[in-house]
Amino acid sequence: MSASREAEATPPGARVNVRRAERGDLGVLVRFARAMARETEDKALAPATVRAGIRAALNEPARGTYFVAESGAEDDEEAAGALMVTREWSDWRNAFFWWIQSVYVPPAWRRQGVYRRLYEHVRCRAQSEDDVCGLRLYVERENAAARAAYEALGMRETHYRMYEGGL
Repeated sequence: MSASREAEATPPGARVNVRRAERGDLGVLVRFARAMARETEDKALAPATVRAGIRAALNEPARGTYFVAESGAEDDEEAAGALMVTREWSDWRNAFFWWIQSVYVPPAWRRQGVYRRLYEHVRCRAQSEDDVCGLRLYVERENAAARAAYEALGMRETHYRMYEGGL
């Protein structure tokens, strides 16, 4: 098969590599977080606050672990998406739920399997741990595209509602 035919036969998302984020990814993670807040909630996040929050997680993984999807082309690695995982202890299950948060895929990379690769990477890591009982995430009610993507991966809406209290 010729290289061009092979490229056509391989879904774009399959050419995406996922890895744990490093301190050098701080800039792209900040850019993604701010873009996501603007798109999903029309919020303008303060760059310094977001930078400090992401830096804190990168320096102290107990706060959260970021994963980055890259294009995989050695000569032009490009961040194709990212997400963060946090952990929540379940006394009912004597195990952790991993919460998928801060999901962002830039518009140019959407509908190419990038989130699927990120999700599969996290799911495989979670399955390899003895103390993880499931994956969870939350999504804006009006974000139909994200809900459809999560459902296509086998995730289902739960019966829980989320509440928040200000301090």
